[in-house]
Amino acid sequence: METAIMDEAYKAMQAKALEQLRSGQSLTGKDGAFAPLLKQFIETALAAEMAGHLDESERSKGNKLNGKGSKTLKTLAGDITIETPQDRHSNFSPEIVKKRETVLADNLAPKIIGLYGLGMSFRDIASHIEEMYDVEISHTTLSEITDRIIPKVKEWQSRPLESLYTIVWLDAMHYKVKDGGRVVSRAVYNVLAINKDGRKELIGMYISESEGANFWLGVLTDLKSRGLKDILIACIDNLTGFAEAIATIFPKVEIQSCVVHQIRNYLKYVASKDQKAFMKDLKCVYQAPNKLQAEDELLKLDEIWGKKYPVVLKSWHTNWEKLTVFFNYDEQIRRLIYTTNAVEGFHRQVRKVTKTKGAFPNDMALLKLIYLATENISKKWTQPLQNWAITAQQLYIRFGDRMLIDL
Repeated sequence: METAIMDEAYKAMQAKALEQLRSGQSLTGKDGAFAPLLKQFIETALAAEMAGHLDESERSKGNKLNGKGSKTLKTLAGDITIETPQDRHSNFSPEIVKKRETVLADNLAPKIIGLYGLGMSFRDIASHIEEMYDVEISHTTLSEITDRIIPKVKEWQSRPLESLYTIVWLDAMHYKVKDGGRVVSRAVYNVLAINKDGRKELIGMYISESEGANFWLGVLTDLKSRGLKDILIACIDNLTGFAEAIATIFPKVEIQSCVVHQIRNYLKYVASKDQKAFMKDLKCVYQAPNKLQAEDELLKLDEIWGKKYPVVLKSWHTNWEKLTVFFNYDEQIRRLIYTTNAVEGFHRQVRKVTKTKGAFPNDMALLKLIYLATENISKKWTQPLQNWAITAQQLYIRFGDRMLIDL
C-alpha cells in the first residue's frame, strides 16, 4: 500500500515537472518540481545506506532502526527538508548527505568556491546564489564551504617538487590581515619557477609578518626538504642578505638581482628635474650588448652624474656583479632573468582577485583566496615558454649535465 502511494506521488511530481518544462518555468527554486524529486531520491538513498549499515554484525550488537530525524538542505533546487533515518547506537554515517552537512556539496559548494576564487565577497556570492537558484545562504555557511579547501591548500603547500628548476623568481606581496583586534601587515612569499620542460609552476607560497632574508632562508630550506636539489638561475630583488641566503641552501645557483628594483630603489634619490636625463644615460648601461660595454657605460654615467648623485652610483658599483649576470646569456634568456617581472606579473593577476578585499579576517583566509586565484591563473601554464627548445640548449651549454640529470 505504502509503495503504491509513493509511486502515485512520484508520477504526480513527474507530471508537474513536465508541465513546468513545457511552460518554460524553472524546475529549480522553492516552487520548482525538481525539489520533491530530489527529496525522494535522497531519502531513498539514505534508507538504502541505513539498510547496508544495519548488517548482521550491527544487529548482533543490538543496533536497529530508531525512528527518523529531519534536516533542511540547501540545494540548487531550493531548500528541501528530508527525513533522516536513525539507529539506536547513533553510529550511522551516511555518505550521500554527511552528518552536519546543510549544503549539498555536489551542486552548490563547487559553484560557491568558484565564485569566491574570482574575488567575490560573501555578500555578493549570497546575492548571486539567491538570484540564480532562489536559495538563501548565510555568511557563516559560506565561510564553512570555502574552508573545505583548507586541506587542499596545506597539501599543495607541502607537495613534492621536481629535483631541478631552471629559472626561479622569488618575490613577496603584501596584505592587511586582522590579528587579535588589530590590522597588521603580512608578506606573502611566492616562488615562481620554470621546470626542465619550460613550464611555469608556483612551487612555493608562504606567509609571514614581514619580508626579510631570514624568512627567505626558511622558505628555501622548505623547498629543499620537498625534493628541490638544484636551481640554475635565481632572480631576486635587492633585499639585503637575500643572495647570501640562497647561496647557503643552493651553492651552485647563479643569482641575478632585479635591474628594475635597483632603478626603483635609487631613482628616488635623483631630483625629479634630472630623472629623465639620468634614465636616458642609465639605459645605455643595462641595455648594452655585453658586460664589457656596460662597464664602459657605467663609467660614463659616473663621470656625468657621480658627483651630484654619489649614493646612486655607489649602489650600482656595489651591486654590479649581481646586477649583470644576465649578460652571460643571449637576448632570449636575458629578457627572462634581468628583472623579476615574471613573478610580478603573476602578482598583478592575483591582485585583480584580491583587490576587493580590505583586511582579511585571518592568515588562512588570505591563503585560501590566493590559492584559488593561482589555480585559475595556472590553467594557462600548460604549454612550455615560447622558443623553449632554444633556451634549453643554451642552458645546457652553460650548465652541462645539471640541466639533464635527475639528481
